[in-house]
Amino acid sequence: MTARNLALFVAFLVPSPARAARVAVKTIEVGGLKREYRLYVPDSTKSPAPLIVALHGGGATARGMVGFSRLLPLADRAGFIAAVPAAGSRNWSEGREGDFSGAHRERRDDAGFIVAMVDAIHREHPVDRDRVYATGISNGAFLSHYLAATRAGIFAAIAPVVGGMADPFHKSFAPVEPVSVLVIQGTEDPLVPYGGGAVARGRGKLIPTDETLRLWATADRCGGEPKAETLPDLDPQDRCRVHRFTWSGCRGGTELVLLKMEGAGHTWPGGSQYLPKRIIGRVCRDIDASVIWEFFKAHPKKR
Repeated sequence: MTARNLALFVAFLVPSPARAARVAVKTIEVGGLKREYRLYVPDSTKSPAPLIVALHGGGATARGMVGFSRLLPLADRAGFIAAVPAAGSRNWSEGREGDFSGAHRERRDDAGFIVAMVDAIHREHPVDRDRVYATGISNGAFLSHYLAATRAGIFAAIAPVVGGMADPFHKSFAPVEPVSVLVIQGTEDPLVPYGGGAVARGRGKLIPTDETLRLWATADRCGGEPKAETLPDLDPQDRCRVHRFTWSGCRGGTELVLLKMEGAGHTWPGGSQYLPKRIIGRVCRDIDASVIWEFFKAHPKKR
């Protein structure tokens, strides 16, 4: 990465000064550990408000995720609260096995931290408990699946981006309530392969994307085959086409959607080319983060 590209990347990660000034850094103690998260409550928030938890990737930070996810401008327009927690060792424990990070080596209860954070936010701000959502990239996407499967009563929907369901966690996958799921995955991801297997450089394993969708379709009791369609090619230069597969009529009014980014890599849709293509693959620009909010907005929890 050139010095110019690095400067552009750093600038991309920093929200506007006005928004940055309103991002509060909060701490709570969970399991004897001091945990940190960033909280953004826009003026447009109504009571009670939806809450989106945005989970950074492995090796990244909450501060970086604030800008990377592009959620703050969206929060201003839509009126939801955005919470961006920080992993203690820059990695989340989410069902993979191995000693490749402190979180995995210690089997840290990161899911417990996220739930405690949601409760803490609810004590300070009126949160609509039927509209609590989680999204994340890579390691954060793995944790999104883990949260929805193990804390299904809390999350109405999740939107994991370029990160799947951990192996061997899938063997104990048994959500107690239906959860709507939007999976966004690139077919040319060199780090978290669409077809499953080893995650980059010995960082545990995941099951194939299609198997993940089958597990969720069974858990949510979605009937029949998914509706398949190809989205408009908004940017022919990105060498990506997005195919959408939708399972409707699922239990509790839930829905399951796969946005299969044909030709895309380990990237946030519509985001930055934060590392060279030879390392992470291509960015798909036919969709962006707004699809996540549109999916969440349409899928509150029905109790």
